Formats: sequence, structure tokens, C-alpha cells
Amino acid sequence: MMFMLVMTAAALQSTKEAGEHTHDLARCAAICSECQVECDTCFKHCHSLASKGKTEHADCAQMCVDCAECCKTCASLCARESMLAGPMLGCCATCCDLCAKSCEKFPQDEHMAQCAKTCRACAKACREHSKLVAEN
Repeated sequence: MMFMLVMTAAALQSTKEAGEHTHDLARCAAICSECQVECDTCFKHCHSLASKGKTEHADCAQMCVDCAECCKTCASLCARESMLAGPMLGCCATCCDLCAKSCEKFPQDEHMAQCAKTCRACAKACREHSKLVAEN
């Protein structure tokens, strides 16, 4: 009888932890999705500037569109709780750091400053969630 109680308690705890893990990954998916949209709009902004002769924005445009793809993939893997979410979270954090660094080269541009801020927040969330995934 005691064995049954212990096993039931362990199963309930495991279910609770799985539910928290799911909620955490869903939250990270939302953060990555937000960053993807921000990077895509910053890509359009930088591409527009580059096409008007401000060629120094061309590299940043490429970084933003590539980061958007990474964030989109990470959001998808986290949303469906893929076994590949862990490695992708680390990749996404790195991509967001690089994109933020690229956008921060233009501190006077409000759009790019917002993209950098969003990327920094996404990188932080990805690192935190990567640790949670590794623990489970």
C-alpha cells in the first residue's frame, strides 16, 4: 500500500514538472516569435536604407533576416516540445546576440535599437530555457 502511495506521488510530481516545462517552453516560443517579427521588420527597414544608398545597413539587413529565421525555427521547436528544442535554444541565443550587436552599431536609429533590445531579451530567455530543458 505504501509503495502505491509513493508511486502515485512520484507520478503526480512528474506530471506537474512536465506541465511546468510545457508552460516554460510555450513562453519561450512566444518570446522567439516576437523576436522573429521584430527582426523581420528591422530587415525591411535596413534593406530600405541600404537600397537608398546607405550601404552600411546591408550587413545588418542580412543579419536580421537570418536571425528571424533562427527565431522562427526555435519558436516552432519549443511550441511542439521537440527533442531538438534544447540545442536550438543555444543556437537562437547566439544568433540573437550577433543580431543585437549588429543593430547596436546604429544607436541613433530607433527601429534598430528596438530590434537589438528584443534580440537581447530573446537571447536571455533562450539561455534560461536551455538550462531548464537540460535539467529535464
